[in-house]
Amino acid sequence: MATSVWKGHLTFGLVSVPVRLFAAARGERISFNQLHKVCHSRLKQPLTCPTCNRTVERSEIIKGYEYEKDQYVLFNEEELDKIEPPSARTMQILEFVKVNEVDPLYYDSSYYVAPEEGGVKAYQLLMQAMEETRTAAIAKLTMHQREHIVVIRPGSKGMTLHTMFYSNEIRAAESVPVDKSELKEPEKKLAHQLIESLEAPFEPQKYRDEYQENLKAMIAAKLKGQEVTEVTQPHLAPVIDLMEALKKSIAEKQGQAAVAPKKPPVRAVEPAPATQKKSGKKAAG
Repeated sequence: MATSVWKGHLTFGLVSVPVRLFAAARGERISFNQLHKVCHSRLKQPLTCPTCNRTVERSEIIKGYEYEKDQYVLFNEEELDKIEPPSARTMQILEFVKVNEVDPLYYDSSYYVAPEEGGVKAYQLLMQAMEETRTAAIAKLTMHQREHIVVIRPGSKGMTLHTMFYSNEIRAAESVPVDKSELKEPEKKLAHQLIESLEAPFEPQKYRDEYQENLKAMIAAKLKGQEVTEVTQPHLAPVIDLMEALKKSIAEKQGQAAVAPKKPPVRAVEPAPATQKKSGKKAAG
């Protein structure tokens, strides 16, 4: 069973569902250690106190907020537990919104929501009701010493929860330069054609991290004493003639489709003619 990151109750109205959260995704990447260039020893970073001039055990650590230079307000875990809001143990659904109204820009981390013992029926009821109404639930949740606004939505394997950025954490888009020139109908038509030529069902399994693959290949090459092969980079020039660039893109895509190996047509197999079983009796003539 996956490790739970939060346990509590999900409530809507007077209905209370015991649930737990566990991570829905985990990044996988190659990590490097810091080594001393001279002897190639791995560098260590122990927790040390500059005043006592010694290594500090984790049991000796407390938390402090620096309100002035080198001046701290001190807190222990018991004091921090005292100020936990109700959302530390209960996720109360505040409202339901249409799923397509939530801008993915607000999504942060993703978790699966699993029902605990005694909450399966209410869990299924809530999930099915949200599926049929095409809605998502907005709730509050406190974990890791922060109160999050979250969105809960029905998924193919149960309900998923996404912590969200607050509106003041989203950077304004006004800084993005926008060309105010009017687009021409032929340009838009060609852009639509290019989109249609690249349109495909979303299949996440066909995408991969090429940089991580190149790292693995480089590690394997170095272990064998081989030279590292440099990856060829595409030469990109700024677009001068938009119409010409669109036409060339469509022609290139059509050319790729033409040379792609075609699957042989599936032929219907005709059933073999039925053979008459031999019998000792003669057919009536």
